[in-house]
Amino acid sequence: MNPVIVEIGAIGASVALYAAVYAAMRVATRPRGISPAPAGQELGPEPPAIASLLGTGWEVTEDAAEATLLDLAARKYFELRQPDNDPRHTTIHLTGTQPTGLNAYELRIYKRVAGLAVDGVVPLTALTFRNEAAARTWWKHLRQEVVAESRARGLSQRRFGPAAIVLLVVVAGIAAAGIAFGTGHFLLRTPDHGGRDNDLGATLGVALVSFALLAGYAGRNIGERDTAAGRAAASRWLGVREWLRGHEVFAELPPAAVVVWDRYLGYGAALGATRTASAVIDMGMGNRKLVWSSFGGTWHRVRVRYPSARGHAGLSVPKLLLRAIVLGAVGTVLVKFWHPVVSAISETGSVSTSAAGPYLGVISWAGPVVGAGLLLLGAYTLVRTLADVALTRTITGQVLWIQSWRTEQRGDQNHRYSVTVTYYLAVDDGSGDHTVAWGMPAAISSRCGTGDTVRITARPWSRRATDITLLEKATAGHRGEASGESENVVAAAVNRGTDAAGHALGTAALSGALLAADEIAQALNVATGVRGLRIPGPGAMVQFTTADRRPVLMLHAAEGMVGALLWKTNGRGTPLPGIGNAAFIVDDRAVARVGDTTVMLTLLKDARTADDQLPGLLRLAVSRVAR
Repeated sequence: MNPVIVEIGAIGASVALYAAVYAAMRVATRPRGISPAPAGQELGPEPPAIASLLGTGWEVTEDAAEATLLDLAARKYFELRQPDNDPRHTTIHLTGTQPTGLNAYELRIYKRVAGLAVDGVVPLTALTFRNEAAARTWWKHLRQEVVAESRARGLSQRRFGPAAIVLLVVVAGIAAAGIAFGTGHFLLRTPDHGGRDNDLGATLGVALVSFALLAGYAGRNIGERDTAAGRAAASRWLGVREWLRGHEVFAELPPAAVVVWDRYLGYGAALGATRTASAVIDMGMGNRKLVWSSFGGTWHRVRVRYPSARGHAGLSVPKLLLRAIVLGAVGTVLVKFWHPVVSAISETGSVSTSAAGPYLGVISWAGPVVGAGLLLLGAYTLVRTLADVALTRTITGQVLWIQSWRTEQRGDQNHRYSVTVTYYLAVDDGSGDHTVAWGMPAAISSRCGTGDTVRITARPWSRRATDITLLEKATAGHRGEASGESENVVAAAVNRGTDAAGHALGTAALSGALLAADEIAQALNVATGVRGLRIPGPGAMVQFTTADRRPVLMLHAAEGMVGALLWKTNGRGTPLPGIGNAAFIVDDRAVARVGDTTVMLTLLKDARTADDQLPGLLRLAVSRVAR
């Protein structure tokens, strides 16, 4: 047998063996699918970040940080205040509570807020990182801390555990031996490489380096996988998610509603059930691959895959045809001329006796083989392009994301600049929770913006849109390139559907029919000038503030399904006899149930010492609901 074939075969087979075993281990260690438990409202012992990891298939996403932020607010480490009707204007106020008893990632988020606060206040939207390197480092540490706690609780484990790593290291040793054999075989049969001792040393060096690289690759951390306890907890949390999603109005709650909904809002964010709060909070990990969509009438998240710029996706027909022609031309040259030319060169004495001589036979046939592959690829590209033109598709859906994709350099030698010629266009057509972005030519990019409902005509293989028709403009937001898309998505999420739960009770509460501003001022012993501010969300949420805008009381009244949900989440504490059908008080919060209506009062930071006034205010509000 040709020694060159032996050498190349040994090295190739060794690498292939390692790659096959590694791929098999990745498949074998994937987290298993989890069946949700029956829908229920009972929260488990795991904090929101861990619930998020379990609910997303053992991945740490931005939901973990958002949920932890809301949970810290629910636990009174700081307050979230909304000064007007726009949740994006929410501010974070430190309460002075010392961050004792926090775990590593909770403390990291607390320090992020405290570090940005000026006089104890920071806008919620100011949490976004402006330095990309700092953001990567911060998120890397947060992921590690969340994973560490999950492992400590026995809910997850390293995807490649000790047994898998030992197996891969053994295979790495076998592969390294095969690579060393092929290399040593070549060195020992070509004596002009410096002597036998040098050849053996080089072979040993190749073996050690190959083993180190392959074993090191096996030891990489590629993520988490499930455990028996983790699967049970994940099933329970998926049941909670189903219960929360069964109350569509829960998704409309703004971040400031945490003062009313306590830890449920944080857990809702962890499980992807709070589209408004999640859209507003951005801690610098804006994820274009996981985007909110309201297409089809309900809010849900869609995973988006973006094709690479190196392939055929997004290219125009002329460019695809040119690619097919070039591939065919190069392939033809290699097939027709490579073998004769190399054979002629190999017949010369100086070449045939050189170190490259034994390889010339393989090299002479390598060109035609590569050429045949290029010819097939060119023919495939040509056929698929022609079919692509003939078989266009029409898709209707909501625009999720627009971002620059392919660019070209233009200008003269003195002034060169980059121009976007193709944009990514991610569209949710309602067919599932996964989609692949299209290529949108710059010439038609002005026809739509994020949140718009559009009808696009596109070529499925090249993923290129050829026409876009605007069917419904987004309720809010403006058009822009990539830098503005996150803001557009937030605007669309915040401003859609927030009036779905409005009813007569909400109007009554807003007009002061339940509690008047002067009654609150007198009961809480604050200066006159108290006013009520409507907070968007289900039912009626009104925040009462003093003349200098210090919040003192939150009133939340709701009936029907929203009222039942509010009662389920807050109906506990010390009973208050004689108020409605049932009433409870706990710390700075009092809640009552009358008929199918729930009324809840929550004292805010500047009035928490007046908790003895809550029963009287609640009794007064409930008496007016009954009338």
